[in-house]
Amino acid sequence: MSQYKVIGVMSGTSLDGIDLAYIHFEKNTHWKFEILVAETIPYSKYMFAKLQEAIAYNDKDLGKFDSGYTEHLAKIISSFIEKHNITNLDAVCSHGHTILHQPEKGITYQIGNQEILAKLIKQKVVCDFRVQDVELGGQGAPLVPIGDELLFSEYDYCLNLGGFANVSFHKEGKRVAYDICPVNIVLNKYAKQLGFDYDDKGKLAKSGEYLLSLGSELNNLPYYKQLPPKSLGLEWVQKEIFPRLETSKRKEIDLLRTFTEHVARQLARTFKIRSKVLVTGGGAYNDYLLKRIQYYKELHLVKPADELIEYKEALIFGFLGVLRLRDEVNCLKSVTGSAKDHSSGKVYNFG
Repeated sequence: MSQYKVIGVMSGTSLDGIDLAYIHFEKNTHWKFEILVAETIPYSKYMFAKLQEAIAYNDKDLGKFDSGYTEHLAKIISSFIEKHNITNLDAVCSHGHTILHQPEKGITYQIGNQEILAKLIKQKVVCDFRVQDVELGGQGAPLVPIGDELLFSEYDYCLNLGGFANVSFHKEGKRVAYDICPVNIVLNKYAKQLGFDYDDKGKLAKSGEYLLSLGSELNNLPYYKQLPPKSLGLEWVQKEIFPRLETSKRKEIDLLRTFTEHVARQLARTFKIRSKVLVTGGGAYNDYLLKRIQYYKELHLVKPADELIEYKEALIFGFLGVLRLRDEVNCLKSVTGSAKDHSSGKVYNFG
């Protein structure tokens, strides 16, 4: 079989909602795809707050919340299928939502991946893509690079600007990928404090003042000197970023400007001059950030159609699911640092 119709489901660290993409994949000599329909279902204020606080839950409370979130996810997916009259699905391929990610301790936990999901939506489900990689000694992230390799090979780099910035590229015969730095997980927090959901086109940051000593402190964080494979999580941001920003006692607008500049510098140093870079994720709409990246280095930053900017991760988790159904490699040791390339993800049948 070389044609698949799947739904890719993704919830990212920026907590803007659940992304769903109904996709047709086809393989001849190369993989091709078409996003047939896609949408984002925002989180309610209640669910948004619960997802923020879940990192502090004990095992019992987290298990209970996981069950509730799985049921919530099932309703969202079932409504999407019904709304768009989707039939003959090969699978629903769901990332779930990351609550804990501490690969150095052998821990990664995505809620919404319980076996009951398949029965609730009456579809085959492929999910829990990260756990096996961590068990094999890997970072469990990033997982998108196999999609970059097989679906977007015409670009020198694939850059995703979501809660975190992550990059993947081909180097010396293998795929390399890692998290560069936090982005919207920080910017959205301070935009919200100013009364906005996010910093539209970077206009808030642009009007702020750059705080030189704070910027220097951020740029000198040890993570940026580490060699890949490496990845970031909310825990790292809470430990290394927020305390530095808060103790500076500076205005939110200036913190936005300083952190945007910090992101631009970290991104620019990642790329070789005049490279062709595919930019996706919500941060692709941050015109000021993109302008500041190009201030530091001459680059060809390519913004694709809105559909791909917003749903590339859902698309690729759909693709990871297809590769898992084919028992083909969807997780690269060159990217995560695990013991071997492998086909990751749990498959649940509803019958």
